[in-house]
Amino acid sequence: MSELLSIRSLTVELPTAAGWVRPVNEVTLNIAPGESLGLVGESGSGKTMLSLALMGLLPPGARVSGEATLFSDEGQQKNLTNLSEPEWRQVRGREIAMIFQEPMTSLNPVLRIGAQIEEAIWAHEPGLARHLVDRRVLSALEHAAVPEPELRAKQFPHQLSGGLRQRAMIAMALAARPKLLIADEPTTALDVTVQKQILELLDRLRREMELGLLFITHDLGVVANVADRIAVMYAGRIVEQGPVADVLLHPLHPYTQGLLAASPTLERGKLKPIPGTVPNLTQLPPGCAFAPRCDYRRADCEIAVPEFRPAQSGHAARCVLL
Repeated sequence: MSELLSIRSLTVELPTAAGWVRPVNEVTLNIAPGESLGLVGESGSGKTMLSLALMGLLPPGARVSGEATLFSDEGQQKNLTNLSEPEWRQVRGREIAMIFQEPMTSLNPVLRIGAQIEEAIWAHEPGLARHLVDRRVLSALEHAAVPEPELRAKQFPHQLSGGLRQRAMIAMALAARPKLLIADEPTTALDVTVQKQILELLDRLRREMELGLLFITHDLGVVANVADRIAVMYAGRIVEQGPVADVLLHPLHPYTQGLLAASPTLERGKLKPIPGTVPNLTQLPPGCAFAPRCDYRRADCEIAVPEFRPAQSGHAARCVLL
């Protein structure tokens, strides 16, 4: 299978009063054209910081090492870890686009929806004729299943429902026809019915446009509906990854097992929460970061960070118990 995005040992370091911390720690992932990868983990596990690194939107002072290679249809490669800001402007929107978690804070409240989508198009095609831009705006809204696109293009964000605002964000993200779409918890603020519609829309667009989709969420029930593969993230590291059915039906890492036990189902009445909290990144243990919360921990868990086991497998986890 060809690759669209290849991430190798990607590390992000941020300066804090207590020293440098690593919200993204030696992450290795792949996404193929038309493939959906679900990135799962609790708040504070590093999911959003990874997405910001892939968009060149990290806070000032951040240090990035490792590789994140984006492949074009022509076979060209771009290492996203060493792009200049002018180079990033050419990549954002045209090659990689992102849907943020809360559309009301992401959309400009004083600009009409159509004008904001126009900006996304003109940023990469400044010489495009006005009538062609108008056509592209309506086409983007139609692709995002926005009803009455001519009317919605003339409205302001506050005049739209939460679901329509999120569809407008999707239209804006797809307006410049990127190959990789990052969706950062795009259904968190929506009710269940609208969530389902947005998930179905993203899945349909991924298949029709052969988009690579990085879907970030803390909800395993949501990721089961949109992902081909799952990567579970904890304290900045990927602790388990594999095909969606394998990970959800036969989880290998105790953290993944804990997430599943804490997720509501129709069959199980009582939920079992994971004890404790995600560790402070300035005080990570020398071994497995999940060890202090793990019911199965043993002495060798605290010696060194476990390697993926079984090695070279499609479904593997960082755990000494395997």
